[in-house]
Amino acid sequence: MKRLHVHVSVHDLQQSVRFYSALFAAQPTVLKDDYAKWMLDDPRVNFAISQRAAKAGLDHLGIQAENGEELEEIGTRLAQADVSVTAQKGASCCYAKSDKYWTMDPQGIAWESFHTLDSVPVYGQEVRPQAKEAKAACCAPAMAK
Repeated sequence: MKRLHVHVSVHDLQQSVRFYSALFAAQPTVLKDDYAKWMLDDPRVNFAISQRAAKAGLDHLGIQAENGEELEEIGTRLAQADVSVTAQKGASCCYAKSDKYWTMDPQGIAWESFHTLDSVPVYGQEVRPQAKEAKAACCAPAMAK
């Protein structure tokens, strides 16, 4: 079963961890100096926050697949949606190693579809795009619209 993913950029990580922990009635499942993540079952969401973006607010949305087959199904649907799609295999981002598909919706919001393969000890490869827009997602590759 897939899980919705939301990544929000925050100014103050500790204050935000307190707020979201109270809101979700749960402590983060991953907590680092610059990143926190809650893997919730009700609602079924992977909710992450970080201090990596230039400005606070919605960084990107996504769908977390349970396995590679689900991810490839999502990739096939995206290819049929007449949008630019960028594939990443074995990408390291947000303290995880994942296979991914990135795209932008018609509003310019980055969407990450991914299957997590393993954890990694660092935030990631710093593949942040040098986009003209401030809406570039934390680990999204540069993409043509």
